[in-house]
Amino acid sequence: MSAEVPEVVDAWRMVAARRGFEGRLPLASLSRLRDALVDAEGEVEYSLQFDRDALQVPYVELRIEACLPLQCQRSLQRFLLPVVLTQRLGLLREGGDAEADEAALPEGYEALQVAADGELRPAELVEDELILAVPVVPVDPASESVERDWPVQPDEEMRANPFSALAALKKQQR
Repeated sequence: MSAEVPEVVDAWRMVAARRGFEGRLPLASLSRLRDALVDAEGEVEYSLQFDRDALQVPYVELRIEACLPLQCQRSLQRFLLPVVLTQRLGLLREGGDAEADEAALPEGYEALQVAADGELRPAELVEDELILAVPVVPVDPASESVERDWPVQPDEEMRANPFSALAALKKQQR
């Protein structure tokens, strides 16, 4: 494993060489992810391993560990969401039959289209996977849920019933 991850790698050459990289990124450097975070404190540890499987399918295996600072939608407090994931991305050449190529990937692979020149940006791969890991509604598992029966006010109940106006008209006709 290499200690320093280049900004851009040639995926096809990395597969041929069976190269691996390990690196760290500050959360502040991930501009697309920052919008989903409360703040940008912390960093992401990741590793990339390029290889071919037994079926000769080229892939990159991405391992990520991070703690994402999110706002709990239940308590509105900041909490850290631990993210530990391993994703195997089957490398597909751009310009081919994307649906057929994706269907041919073994189970457990996600498709990743790579340009013919093989240009791949590891930081963007990491950021894409972290964006997918952020829940739609972040809730701190340690927070307590608020469950309470609130009494319905009589005027709210009348407004909520769409037939109450018809009932009033019916009473007037009698």
